[in-house]
Amino acid sequence: MARANSGFVSFSGNASNRRNPFVMRLALVLSIIALIIISFIALTVFSSNRLMNINRNEVTNVPSNILPSYNTTSFQSADGQTSLQGWFFKTKNPISTIIVVHDAGSNRLPFGVEMIDMIESWLQNGYNVFLFDQRNSGTSGGDICTYGYLEWQDVLGAVAIVKQISVTTDVILFGIGTGCTSSLLAYSNLPPEGAGENTLAQYSQEIRNLGFDKSYIIGMILDSPAKESDDYIKPEVVQSEPLGFITKYSVPYAIRVSSGGDNVSLAAEIARLPIPVLILYGGHDTFIGADKIDQIITERNRLNSSITRSVMVSGAGYLEEYGINKNLYIDSVNNFLNSYYMADEKHDK
Repeated sequence: MARANSGFVSFSGNASNRRNPFVMRLALVLSIIALIIISFIALTVFSSNRLMNINRNEVTNVPSNILPSYNTTSFQSADGQTSLQGWFFKTKNPISTIIVVHDAGSNRLPFGVEMIDMIESWLQNGYNVFLFDQRNSGTSGGDICTYGYLEWQDVLGAVAIVKQISVTTDVILFGIGTGCTSSLLAYSNLPPEGAGENTLAQYSQEIRNLGFDKSYIIGMILDSPAKESDDYIKPEVVQSEPLGFITKYSVPYAIRVSSGGDNVSLAAEIARLPIPVLILYGGHDTFIGADKIDQIITERNRLNSSITRSVMVSGAGYLEEYGINKNLYIDSVNNFLNSYYMADEKHDK
């Protein structure tokens, strides 16, 4: 019996020894996987926080003798929580008001002092101009940049204040870079023209209190629009963040979640716009991709060719068109305005 018991004990010990290495290896693998996941999440949070907390770009000091006369304006974003600042330039007998919506990390003068030439040309052609700083830009309030996912409310705030201070009965949005996202989301979040009470009930009280609908925006000028709203964030992550090629999808997702937004097909929004649209872009744009912008233009022309214009500036990269060929840029915008808004006829009135 003693020998039998001894054999039994020896057998149990061998089985335990065979199982332990497997358990240890499994635990090691699971620990490594957990460490990778935790590191990935930490890296995503770090990168998204850094990109959302970019330093605000202060407004360039412009000599008063070269800047057209303007009024400084303070107003609230449509969220009712963010104080914004802007400049309002007015002309005699204006046709409409152009609202410039700048790129992330920029400010109300997205092209710097050189932008004065374009402002003057708009005033001479009969358009009021409104420049403003979105949240966390220039002299406006706000602590974070969300690449359009919250800034669309700033655009609606700008439209609302223009409606109060301008004699014009409509506006034209000029989105630059992520300003395209802000502008398109602003438009899509407005109720349709002539909406009834049942339709209006689907919109927040803040939107209903604005006092205007989609019909108040009569045109859009889009400089370097992306196919999707996340497409402005992905290349930034790849270019500037550690292991950005791994987190280029998770960081935009984190920014969206923190702002309560969704990845939007800007290409689809642009294609469906029932208003005149001008698209400007650089032929050497590798940030958004000139080929992708070509696809947006093709789809837009397929659905709305009669109210669509596009201009490609050869040799220009992302948002470099104005600096590369300022005269072409200004002429293209003014030709678009004159083609669709009957400047001469409105001036005669």
